[in-house]
Amino acid sequence: MNKIQKKILMITSVVLIIMVVFWIALTLFSHKTQNQYNEILQRYLSMNEVSRASQQVLTDLNNYMILSSVENLEKLEESKEQVESAKYEIFKLRNTENNFSITNYIHLIESFIETTDRLLLFQEEKDTEASAKEFSEANRISNYISEMTLSLIDTELNTYDRFYRGIIQQSEEFIKLGIWSLLLITFILLLVTYWFSLSIIRPVQKLTKAANELSKGNFDLQIKVDTNDEMAFLARTFDRMRININNLILEIKHKAGLERELQQNKILLQESQFRTLQSQISPHFLFNTLNTISKKAYLEGSEETSDLLVSVAGLLRYNLKQIDRAVTVEEEVAVINQYMHIQKARFTERLQFSFEIDKEALHVRIPPLTLQPIVENAVIHAIEPKEDGGHISFRVQDNIDQVMIEIEDDGQGMTAEKIKQILDEQMSPSEGHSTGIGFSNVVKRLRLFYGYEDVIDIESELGRGTKVVIKIRKQGGEIDAKAPNRG
Repeated sequence: MNKIQKKILMITSVVLIIMVVFWIALTLFSHKTQNQYNEILQRYLSMNEVSRASQQVLTDLNNYMILSSVENLEKLEESKEQVESAKYEIFKLRNTENNFSITNYIHLIESFIETTDRLLLFQEEKDTEASAKEFSEANRISNYISEMTLSLIDTELNTYDRFYRGIIQQSEEFIKLGIWSLLLITFILLLVTYWFSLSIIRPVQKLTKAANELSKGNFDLQIKVDTNDEMAFLARTFDRMRININNLILEIKHKAGLERELQQNKILLQESQFRTLQSQISPHFLFNTLNTISKKAYLEGSEETSDLLVSVAGLLRYNLKQIDRAVTVEEEVAVINQYMHIQKARFTERLQFSFEIDKEALHVRIPPLTLQPIVENAVIHAIEPKEDGGHISFRVQDNIDQVMIEIEDDGQGMTAEKIKQILDEQMSPSEGHSTGIGFSNVVKRLRLFYGYEDVIDIESELGRGTKVVIKIRKQGGEIDAKAPNRG
């Protein structure tokens, strides 16, 4: 049996017990009143029985005197016994108020019986005159008995009048008590019923509210019911369902986010290739043309122009590679050399560039076109605006747990707000660079490639230059080195 059924059974049992107690009390009071009425009525009947029995004896005496038969004698004896029996009942009616009257009444009955016995004796002796005399005496005593019976009944009526009034008053008080008891019981039952209904309605209201919130997509409302019945179990089950649905939705969102990131990774890794394909001149044709011009310049004795064209062709060839595969740091360093050779030809002595390369770290895998856009950013923002040029340093260090790549310039620096925009990947995809790959794009590709957020850091202040630090964890670098392709 469940808890709610037990509560209903308990309330029903209490109602039944109260009704039974009330019915028993009413029955007992009614039975007591009825017994009191019966007792009074029995007193009147007992007195009246004496008068009736004495009259019957007179009638039987008269019949026996007329005809002294055995049958009439038996009837007379039977009537005498009734008088004797009635006399003993009169003894029970004695109390302090009627003691004297009852005593005289009993003496009259005894005198009547003695007179009847003498009449029978004279009748047996055939003494007619004495029999007639005794019959007259018996008749006189019977009349006295009838008169005294009426007197006693009248006395009893006067005596028990107060008792009658007391019974009536008790009945009225009992009726008032019954009404108040019913009102009190009704009030208590209403309170109990209200409390019981609240113990069911409140959890249902909470569940209804929670269901409405769930239908609106709000899964943060906790469902708590402080009861100890099936409604609490239902609330706990509903709350677990809410948590499970919420977890499922979060898992779906997480998977969708991963799908979106993977898709963005693909798009970002192919972005350079797509931008190159937008050119109206075929890159392969341009690459072959640059090679031809380079050879012609070399044959004509312009070695410096030839070297410059070779660097441009090498940079172009690197950009034509498949953008969806990983490269080594060594390949990226070679591209930076070619890029800086071109920029040195452009800025001459205004551009100072230094390399510090730890050869043990050159095998580490890295996304293509990662370092060159950062160096290009330094050239654009640190070298071009200054008339006397500037210095860019490039360092690759092989530490115990990670490989550090640092690109530092002595330019004008940048604000903390711009650093935050870059690291939050909120800058424009293309910031006027020749490669068409922006700084924020590089940050996003590095994070997607290595799978952690702190892969890149920027240290800069206005007027004090900028240092970009790329931190490649060795475990991640070794794993990436084993993977030839990375989407």
